[in-house]
Formats: sequence, C-alpha cells, structure tokens
Amino acid sequence: MIIMINGAFGVGKTTVSNELVTRVDNSVVFDPEEIGGMLVNLLPSYVKEEEAPTGDFQDLALWRELTVSIAKRTMETYQKNLIVPMTIRKPEYFHAIFDGFKRIDSETYHFCLTASKATITERLLYRGEVYGNWCFQQTDKCLEAFSSGGFGEYISTENRYVHDVVEIIMRRLVMPIL
Repeated sequence: MIIMINGAFGVGKTTVSNELVTRVDNSVVFDPEEIGGMLVNLLPSYVKEEEAPTGDFQDLALWRELTVSIAKRTMETYQKNLIVPMTIRKPEYFHAIFDGFKRIDSETYHFCLTASKATITERLLYRGEVYGNWCFQQTDKCLEAFSSGGFGEYISTENRYVHDVVEIIMRRLVMPIL
C-alpha cells in the first residue's frame, strides 16, 4: 500500500505521516524530498539551471522518475507499505507520481491536507521557518493549485488534532471513497 499525504508546507503532512506510520502495519515514511536533495547535491549547476531554473527540484524529470523507481525498489526489497509526505502542486507532476505509484501498487491512496493561509503561516513560524523563505513563497501557489481540485481526497487540518486527521485517513483506508 502507498499512502500519499500532500498539501502546502506547514499544513501538517510530516506530523500526520509520522503518526500514520505507527498505525499502518509494516510501514515506513518515504520522503521524496530526500531524493530531491540528493539530485540538488549531485547534478552540476548548469543542468539544474537549464531544467529547473526556479530552483524547484520537482522540475527535474529525473526526480519524478527516481521517486517512482526508488519507491518500487523499496517496496520490493523491504516489503513495506509507504507513507509519502510531499508538497506536489503541479497537476502533471502529481499525475506522474500518483500514476507511477498506482502501477507499483493498485492500493495507492492520496490525501491532500488543507488549512487556511493564516494557519499555515502560524505553523511555519512555530516550526522555525524564516518569514519569506521557500516555504512561505510556495503557500499562495499551493493554496491556488489545491483549490482547483483534482488532488485526491481533501482533509482540512484546520482546528483538528493530528489524531483526528489520522482517524479520517484510517477510515478511508478501510472503506475508500470511489
């Protein structure tokens, strides 16, 4: 099983994923940002500037390909369910990853966590982000992208405890919405 937890930076993806891993048997957190970080460190500057001039590693075709292939190899090698926290707002990138995951495991779920801009800002500041950094620069883009629909099942984290969000997800895993 693969459970994608999507949403803007600061919406609660990592916190929810860390709780989910304690509730979903035989699971691990699989973080595609680690793959992006590896590529940022590995690729020469001219490649990154040409393919990802915005500085977003998701613009690297190799990131999308490796995310799917490493997920597949992780599942094959370790026989683990994957919980995948990620901020992925571009529909074509989302579909590349989601469809790739579905080819690996038909039991792939996607949940998009939401919250207001004010709540996201408060959470980012609380976790120590510097106002105006990358995370803050992505907030409006994410909110706009996710408001258009098409990103799986939406779950508001606004005024909800982590365990409440996890309970909603756990119920959907038992009885998914068609």
